[in-house]
Amino acid sequence: MEFDDECDRFVQKHRQLRSDSRLRRISSGLGHAEITFLRNVWWPMFHSFENLHPEYEIRDYKDGNRYIDFAYILPHFRLAIEIDGLSTHWREITQEQFEQHNQRQNMLIIDGWYLLRFTYETVNSHPRICEQAIQQLLGRWQGNSSVLRQLSMKEREIAGLAVKSPRPITAADVSQQLGISTRYARTLLKGLTEKRWLVPATGHIRHTSYHLHESKMGVRW
Repeated sequence: MEFDDECDRFVQKHRQLRSDSRLRRISSGLGHAEITFLRNVWWPMFHSFENLHPEYEIRDYKDGNRYIDFAYILPHFRLAIEIDGLSTHWREITQEQFEQHNQRQNMLIIDGWYLLRFTYETVNSHPRICEQAIQQLLGRWQGNSSVLRQLSMKEREIAGLAVKSPRPITAADVSQQLGISTRYARTLLKGLTEKRWLVPATGHIRHTSYHLHESKMGVRW
C-alpha cells in the first residue's frame, strides 16, 4: 500500500503544478507501462519520487512540444527515461516518423540530457537490468561531479568551452565568454594546463591556444 499511496500523491502533485496542455497530458494518470516502471524499478531503488517528473515537457528540434515519460532532474544533471511498449504505434510507424524520433533523441543528448530507454518487457520481467543501468549511470555522473568539483566556477566554464569548441580555444575566446580581461584569461588557462585539464595546441615558448586534455575527454557537463 505504501507504493500505491505515494504514487497517487506523486501524480496528484504534478497535476496541481500544471495547466493547459501539460495538465491534459497527465490528467488521466500514468499508463500501465509507466506505473510498472515506478513500481518495479524506481520505487525499490529510491523509495521516493523526489526530483522525478512524469510526462515532462520539452521543446523539440522543430520548436514544437514533446514529452518525456520521466525526467530525473538534479543540479547539473538531467536524465530522460523512456519506456517503449511493443504496441501498434511502433509496428506501424512510418520511415519519416522513425527519422523524426531519432532526431529528437539526438537533440536531447546534444542539449546535455542523459537518456535511458527500457522496453516494457524488461521493466516488467527483468527490472534488475533497469536498476543496474540507472545505478551505473548515476555512479558515472557522481564520479564526473567529483572531478568537476576540483575546479572553480570560472575554470569549469573554460573547460566546458574547450569541450564544445570545434577548434582550440584562446585567451580571447575565454575573455569574451567570461567577460574578463585577456590577462586574467591567460592566468586561468595556465592554471588549467598545470591541472592537466588543458593541453597547449599552439606556441612553444608562449602558448596561444589550448584543447582539452585527453584524460578528461570522458567528463560530461
